[in-house]
Amino acid sequence: MRLRDPLATHNERVKLRAGFLNALAIGFLGFAFLRPLVEGTLSLTALTAAFLATGLALHAAAHYILRYLEKEDT
Repeated sequence: MRLRDPLATHNERVKLRAGFLNALAIGFLGFAFLRPLVEGTLSLTALTAAFLATGLALHAAAHYILRYLEKEDT
């Protein structure tokens, strides 16, 4: 029976969480840019600013989560 490497498992889970948050950030940022283009109003509204801020915050959180990647001690 083959045992799982706990360090590799931890690092993969960290990368999955960061990737999930980054995908959400891309969605929020894309919506913030595409919605005004589709509506034909290229103005910055409170809703657009909220989506931009949320997308940037999620992207920053993804970068923060990547700090928890661990290296194997040699």
